[in-house]
Amino acid sequence: MPADSATMLLQVLAGLAAGVAFGLLYFKGLWWQVRRFEARRRTLALVGVMVLRFALLGGGLLLAALAGAVPLLSAAVGILAGRWLVMRQVRGARP
Repeated sequence: MPADSATMLLQVLAGLAAGVAFGLLYFKGLWWQVRRFEARRRTLALVGVMVLRFALLGGGLLLAALAGAVPLLSAAVGILAGRWLVMRQVRGARP
């Protein structure tokens, strides 16, 4: 495997892994937040959690974008995969 192909594969795998991690964190946090919001617990703290979720996801995507188009696209696919995993886990569960 040429060095360029190995580098590309490494970028894809790293972006995908980071995207799945960020997606799991983001959407698990969203699920936690929905359950807390429904229980009407500390609305101001929930706004802080929302801002933190957005900042972490935005920071992760910014780092992927700085690494290039391939890591950014694979991170985006990873985020969608993380969303799919969380949705599969919580499907049918009540908030």
